[in-house]
Parts: sequence; structure tokens; C-alpha cells
Amino acid sequence: MGLTRQYLRYGPAALFGLVGSAKGNVAFLALRGERGRYVAVPACEHVFVWDTRKGEKVVILKGLKQEVSCLCPSPDGLHLAVGYEDGSIRVFSLLSGEVNITFNGHKAAVTAMQYDHLGGRLVSGSKDTDIIVWDVINESGLYRLRGHKDAVTQVLLLKEKNLLVTSGKDTLVKWWDLDTQHCFKTLVGHRTEVWGMALISEEKRLVTGSADSELRVWDITYIQEVKDPDEPESKKSKGSSPGAQENTEEDETLELDEHPEERLVKCSKVGSIMREGRDRVVTLATDRTGKFLACHGTGAVLEVFSVLSEEEIRKKLEKKMKKAKKKAKQNSEEEPEKSVELSLQEEIKRLTNIRASSKIKSFDLFLSPKGELKIVLLLQNNIIESYNLNLAAQVPQAVHASKITIGGHRSDVRTLAFSSDNIAILSAAAESVKVWNRATLQCIRTMDCEYALCSLFVPGDRQVIVGTKTGKLQLYDLASGSLTETLNAHDGAVWSIALSPDQRGFVTGGADKCVKFWEFELVKDESSTQKRLSMKHVRVLQLDEDVLCVRYSPNQKLLAVSLLDCTVKVFYVDTLKFFLSLYGHKLPVLCMDISYDGTLIATGSADRNVKIWGLDFGDCHRSLFAHDDSVMYLQFVAKSHLFFTAGKDSKIKQWDADKFEHIQTLEGHHKEVWCLALSPNGDYVVSASHDKSLRLWERTREPLVLEEEREMEREAEYEESVAKEEQPVVAGETQGETGLAGKKTIETIKAAERIMEAIELYREEMAKLKEHKAICKAAGKEPSAYVLEVFKKVKSSELEESLLVLPFSYVPDLLRLFNEYIHLGSEIELLCRALLFLLKIHFGQITGNHMLVTVIENLKKTTISRVSEARDVLGFNMAGLQYLKREIEAKDEVTFFADATDRFEEKRRKRKKKEKMILAVV
Repeated sequence: MGLTRQYLRYGPAALFGLVGSAKGNVAFLALRGERGRYVAVPACEHVFVWDTRKGEKVVILKGLKQEVSCLCPSPDGLHLAVGYEDGSIRVFSLLSGEVNITFNGHKAAVTAMQYDHLGGRLVSGSKDTDIIVWDVINESGLYRLRGHKDAVTQVLLLKEKNLLVTSGKDTLVKWWDLDTQHCFKTLVGHRTEVWGMALISEEKRLVTGSADSELRVWDITYIQEVKDPDEPESKKSKGSSPGAQENTEEDETLELDEHPEERLVKCSKVGSIMREGRDRVVTLATDRTGKFLACHGTGAVLEVFSVLSEEEIRKKLEKKMKKAKKKAKQNSEEEPEKSVELSLQEEIKRLTNIRASSKIKSFDLFLSPKGELKIVLLLQNNIIESYNLNLAAQVPQAVHASKITIGGHRSDVRTLAFSSDNIAILSAAAESVKVWNRATLQCIRTMDCEYALCSLFVPGDRQVIVGTKTGKLQLYDLASGSLTETLNAHDGAVWSIALSPDQRGFVTGGADKCVKFWEFELVKDESSTQKRLSMKHVRVLQLDEDVLCVRYSPNQKLLAVSLLDCTVKVFYVDTLKFFLSLYGHKLPVLCMDISYDGTLIATGSADRNVKIWGLDFGDCHRSLFAHDDSVMYLQFVAKSHLFFTAGKDSKIKQWDADKFEHIQTLEGHHKEVWCLALSPNGDYVVSASHDKSLRLWERTREPLVLEEEREMEREAEYEESVAKEEQPVVAGETQGETGLAGKKTIETIKAAERIMEAIELYREEMAKLKEHKAICKAAGKEPSAYVLEVFKKVKSSELEESLLVLPFSYVPDLLRLFNEYIHLGSEIELLCRALLFLLKIHFGQITGNHMLVTVIENLKKTTISRVSEARDVLGFNMAGLQYLKREIEAKDEVTFFADATDRFEEKRRKRKKKEKMILAVV
């Protein structure tokens, strides 16, 4: 067997050109002891933390593959929970930038998240309509709440009560009692989707925003459960509900039984606040204090409201009352005590409207200790804007504080180019041309342009030429960053530009059915004595169809032109005579390239195929089905027959044009890839996508073997299919409002397999006792200890799911092992958790098995004694620590006073010495 050809792997090097993705939300972070300065924004699969004051990127929290869809900082400011498109949640430590916890439970994108006020629990809502409550401390899921019929849009945890409010696209707002894990109330006052929700006035009011210009306000009354101390136990079961007062009268009880959902909370609509926007609410939120409420629609205006506190409302009412009394005196009427009350518009008053430079995607508010409201906006077009609102002013006006724009384009990058020294990267979009340093990824130059479609570096890398949608050629000087010349080149869009191999000129193809040849020339500059570079039109080739792409052969003898009629025509450059026609594509050829030796031409089309042709006779060597959507760009690697293609299916692929093999797929972009550029030395690839990001890929020294690559692809496909299979269910349990928090993933399956493997190994080892002793000596571990080791290695958040996948035949052995471990007092907490879960899911089978009766009896005794021992130890340790704390505090006080006395004595001595010296001198 001959040697297989080896290729070198290209790997992701960097993501740049992105300020913030419009998929998720922006959030203020407490970082480096400062609040209101640093903001976190989603950036494709990563999270960027920006310093709004300096406009610099401070931290990058690196993700895996999926796009970020939701951010939620923890109350202590030390962690950031990040929700992804695939439903996973990762909790990052802001101190280290590392992932602390991973939660897998949702089947679709996470849309809303909130921590409780202590930061111990995290609630997440998703597009899969489920709500999951996670225990952050124990790193596991508590339970899943089902009830919404469409995507969940907001989740709010109440501080005082163990209640949760959720809203969804199904027009419903649901109230959940987390003690009993059920929905006890549903608000149905909305006609359309509820897009946002906020709690104000110390959680006594709920504001909801839907698809109209009304913000509906609901009054919340919490019904206290008052128990009569003299009442006997038997009566307290159903009669004294949380709504009933001490005098438990018949009619009140009956009334509550008619409206059982009002036993905990009464929620009634008070009125509406009208927004100025006529479109749907996109984001509705308050700051952390709940004093300020803001919302925005699909436009560029953020409306900010101020919510009056109880104290302010009382003062306003007193003023109103005085005025009313004065009026009544003048009209000689009785005192109108009851008619004076504040309207909803007076309690929630409009502060100001902030108009951003573009459509707003999300915002966050922060009230600084100085009494200034800081507002940060993430805009649709890759910008972060921050505003300050001075609340002390008579009419608060928003002052534009900062804007982060330099790190990216406002619109999609449609063309890329590498400089001849492999150092500079040119990217051009609808509004600007940017030049980046490849090594530092810093933007060196930004120059305004028209809608760019193609570009190139002029030989010498001091100027760049950009072809635009309006048919102009724009020449820029990089040193000064200025536009030096604009030529009207074509009557339609300039679709393609190609440098001639002799580097003396270039050729352009446009929508006006022309191919134009240009030469560089030096002309006298009117403003200075020096000559400057210009472009001279030399020849034109008129064709019958719009020109989509032009390419020179390396020896400059042939010119390939791709036309709108799906063909590629090849002409002689010197005489412009027709040479070949390459036809076979079903849709227009959008991109093509000729290999370095001029023997091959590869064409990529909107019909998703790439065809490889010989340039001597125009014969089609092979047609490859390349992408799942249009092939947007194609380029050969320098001095080889390998080429890259970019597709609208968000993938970049590398191919071998000699063996017609697919080498590797570069996955990273989340939307259509518009263009790519290869560095002249072939070491780097840069690509631009509709997700606003630019990505740099680097050729590594790692060899790539095709068979291994295909094997890895098949494994990845299998793992994906396994995770999509039916979720395991607990026998005899019906699908209710609540369920298990976790979901079946490849990780849980692997964990279950490891447990099965461990138990099988344990069985084998116990069967072969003699051999086992020898093996034990070699391994240095007992078989039972090995099972415990494997158990400890299972992630806390995946334990329940792994045990759920575990077949029952392994459970009896596990229970016996648990008895042994608990008796020895090792890992009590972990084992009790696993034991209780196994008893819950296999209750029927365990109780029906006579063999397990003694095991369960033993477990009962050992578990109770060991748990109480652990509790006693904890209690003793706590008491000891508190005693030490008191001792240290007392000692500190004594030392403090002793130090103070010593200092006082020292000062007195020094003063006396001084006095003696003065007397001596005198």
C-alpha cells in the first residue's frame, strides 16, 4: 500500500471585527471593584467584556461552538451565567475567566435567565417552552416546570416569597409556587405575545409589555397565611388556607375554594402606560434598585421611566390633599377626603427618550452611587453606546458618554484582501474600508467608502482599490488614510477585480456586460509637486451577459470571465479572442480561481457545486457537491492544487483539486460566509460572514490524515444523533407540570456506560477472588473503591441523568456497595443523593425484590446514623469557628487599646524631651 498523502491542518486563530452580536443581551458587570464601567456582550460563541470608558476589550470568555443567546450576571458580581443556542448554560468565573459549571437541560436556545437574590439558584427559560430551576451551589438541576405553549420570554424570581413569574410568546403570564413546584395562577389579559416583564414598587407591581404600545401594570397583593395558635391540628389542613384570616368564617373559605389560585397572590390590572413606539416591545427591564424602568421597540428609541417610591407617593398625595382642601375652602364645600389619589402616569412618570444612532437590540441600566443613571445600549449594527442621565436636573437629559465602534464594520463585510507581505488585511463593507494588522488584530485605518463589492492591494501595499455597487473604482492611500481618486468605471456594480500577474494593471468586470482593462500610471498631483498613482482605462471587452467574476491565468495569456448565463468564457488577453467556454453549471458561477501553474481552473456556483476543469482543453475533470447552499468564494492556496471554498451554509471547506478529495471543514461562522482571502504564503485564511465577524485561520504543523478526519466526522454525527434520541423516562411516572431538570446528552450516556463498566468489572473481580488479589496489588485499589472513584468523577449536574440511563440490573449491586461505603463513612452527601434518587425512580422494583429487603434495612440504619453524625460534626465545627471568631475579635480590641496607650505614652515622652532641649538652649 502506497503512502497516503499528508495535508497540514488549518485551525482557528482568532475572531475579530466584532463589537457585539445582536443575538443576546448586554449586561453591566462588577469588575476590578468598579460597577457601571464594564459591560459584557455576546460575540458569536464568545462573550466580550468591554471597558466603556477606554473602549477596550478587557476579557474574552471563550465559548465552544454554539452562539450565545442570553447573559445574566450573578448578584455578587463574581460570576456570569451564559446561555447558548443549543440550550446549554455555562457559568463563568469573572476572576479567572474559566468555566465553573455547565448545565445541560434545554433542547433549544436559552431566552431568559435570572438568579435569586442570594445567587444560590438560577432560573432559565428557553425556546423549548420549559423553565428549569438550577442549584448553582450543588451544580445540579432541581426541577423542570412545564406549562407554556411557546417560547419563554422572561423569568422573574421574587425576593421575599419563593415564587416565580414567567411570560411567554403564548400570551400568558404564569405564577409558579416553587415550594410545591406548580403553576397556581395564569394571567390571560394579553391579546398578543408577552415580550417583556418587570417587577417594580418593591415587588408590589408587575409591568408587562406586548406587541402593542401599552405597558400593562398589574397590582400584586400577597395573602399572608395567618394561623390561629389555639386552633386544633385537624382544622388546619384545608380550612385555614393562606388567604383566610384568623376568624375562619364559612363564606370566606367558600370564596377561596371558588378561586383557589388566589390563596397566595392576588393580581389585578391597574391600568396602562402608553409608549411612544407603535411596534412591539423588544426589551423591558428595570435597574437593580427597581426605581427606573426602561423599554424599547424595534426602532432606535429607548424610553426611560421613573417609578416613585412609597415615600414620594405619600408626599405627592399630601400636596394634592392640601391643594384640594384649599380649593374646597374657596368653594365652601366639605373636605373631599376620598377623591384625592395619584394617577398611574404620576406614579410611573416618563423621564426622557434616548435616540440611539441605530436600532437597539438590548440595554442595561445601572444607578451609580452619585445618583447618575448609566445606560448601555447594544445596537443592531455592531455598536455599543453608553449614556449618562443626570437625575438631579430639572429636566433630565441623556448625555452621550461613549461609543465603541472601531472594532468592527456597521454592515456585512463583502470583500477581503491580504497584502503581499502577509501582514495587513483589508476588509470593506457598505460604509467603510478597514485595514487590520494580522498579528495584533488591531484596526490600523478606517476610511469611508461606498458599498464595496471587491478590492485589492496595489503592488507595494501603499494603496488599495475598492470596486463599488454603483460602478465606481475608489483608490485610497493607506499612509494618509484618504481617498485619492474616484473613477466611474462601470454603469452597473463592479462585481470583480483581478490584478494582472505582471503587476502593471488590473481588470474589472461589471453588471454593464463589460470587462475593462486598466493600467497603473503616475500623474502630477495639483496640490503638491510629487506625482501620485492613478488608474488609466486601456481596453474594453464587450460581452452579452453581466460579468460576475474575472481571473487572469498566471502567465497572463488567458482571461477567464464568468457570466450570468451560467457559463465561464476564456479569452486570449492580447487579442481578446475567444478560446474556451466552460458550461455545465445549472446556476451562475459566482467565484472561480486558476491554479498557480495555469493547468486547472476551479469554479464555484450558486447551484452548490464546484467544478474542476483543465485549462488546456476546457474538459471538466470532476464536479463536487461542495456546500448545502451557494458557493460564495473560491481561492487556490499558493503554489499548490489545494483550494478553499466559502458557502452560504456558514462553512469553509478545503479541497484537493488533483485527487478531488474534501480535506477539511472549518466550522465557526454562524451565518452565511460572504468572502475569504488567503495570504500569499498560504499560511493564513481570513473569512467574513453575515454574523458580522471576521475569522482568522492559521495553518498548523499538525498533519491531517483523511481517514482519521472522516472517522472523527462520523463520530461527531453519531454523538449528535444520540443526543437527539428520545429522553429516558421514569417507569410509571406521568408527564406532569414538573420534571427532571437534566437531559440526555452524550456526556450522560458516557457517564452511565462508565458506571456500567465499573460494576461489570466489580462483578468479574468478585467472581475471581484469587486473581483479584494479584490484580489489586498491581493496581493498588479495591474493586469497590474503584466504583466509588468512578462515581465521584461523574459531574454533579449530570448525576441524576446518568443514573436514569442506568439499567435496573446494576442497581442491586450499587445498593450493596452504597451500604458498604456509608458504613465506612465515605462520601456521605454524594451517596445519599444517588441513593434517594435510585429509590425514587426504581421504587416499585426495589420493594418488590425480596433479596433487597435486608440491604434496604441495613441502608436505613447506616444512612440515618451517618447523616446525623455528619450533621453533628458540622454543628460542632460551626460552633467552634464562631467561638474562635469571638476570641479573635476580643483579642483585637485589647491589642487596639494597648497600642493606643503605648502611642500616647511615646508622644508624651517626645514632648517632654523637646521642652528640655528648648530650656537648655534658652
